Amino acid sequence: MNNTKVAVVTGANKGIGFAIAHGLGTMGFAVAVGARDDARREEAVQQLRVAGVDAFGVALDVTSDDSVAAAATAIEQRFGRLDVLVNNAGIAGRTDGGAQDPTSLDLEVVSTVLDTNVFGVVRVTNAMLPLLRRAQSPRIVNMSSNMGSLTLQTGPILAAYAPSKSMLNSITVQYARAFADTNIVVNAACPGYVATDFTGFSAPRTPEQGAAIALRLATLSDDGPRGGFFDDEGVVAW
Repeated sequence: MNNTKVAVVTGANKGIGFAIAHGLGTMGFAVAVGARDDARREEAVQQLRVAGVDAFGVALDVTSDDSVAAAATAIEQRFGRLDVLVNNAGIAGRTDGGAQDPTSLDLEVVSTVLDTNVFGVVRVTNAMLPLLRRAQSPRIVNMSSNMGSLTLQTGPILAAYAPSKSMLNSITVQYARAFADTNIVVNAACPGYVATDFTGFSAPRTPEQGAAIALRLATLSDDGPRGGFFDDEGVVAW
C-alpha cells in the first residue's frame, strides 16, 4: 500500500468543494472528486490535474445507497483506505411560492433538503467508515452553516435549509461521541458567506476562503477538538 494520504470530497466539482479538493491536493493528498454529474466531474478532475493535484473522479450521488456503496468500493480497490472525508455536498432547496416560509412550508422541499444535507452525510460517512478505520489519523469534516445555529439565527428565513444544518451539527456531535475512544476525529465547519452559484455569486468571500476552515479541520492533530463547530474565527455559537 502506498503512503499517499487519500481524501474524498463530496460535491467537489465546483465552488467550495472544488476549492477544498484543490487545497488538499496541494497538501499532497490524492483527492477523489465526488460528484453526480459525469461531465462536470471530469472537467473538475482535469482542472485539478493541470494545477498539479493527484485527482481522480468518483461517481457519487449522496442520495443513492447504491451510488455511495459503489464509490466506497472504488476507493477501496484503488487505495485500500481513506484518510479524510469531507462531506461537502449540499443543497439549499426550492424557495418559490413560500416553500421555505415556516407558515407555508413545503414538506416535500424539507424532505429533499434533508435527504442530501443530512441523510446523505450519514450514507457517505457510514459507507466510508471501514476505510477510515484503516487510516492512521482519520478525519471527517461536515460542511455546515451558521444558519443552522440556534443562537445566531443568521441569514434569510429558510425553514428547510437552516434546520438541515442544525441537524447536521447535532449528528456530528453524535458521531463524535461514538468515536470518542477511536482515532477518528469529526467536526463541523462553517465556510461563511461565499461567492458560488449557491449564493448567486453575490457573497463577499471566495471559495478558497470558505475552504480554509475545512482544510484546517481535515488536518487536525490527534489531540485536536472533536464534535465542534468552527469557522475561521474559531468556535461558532450553536
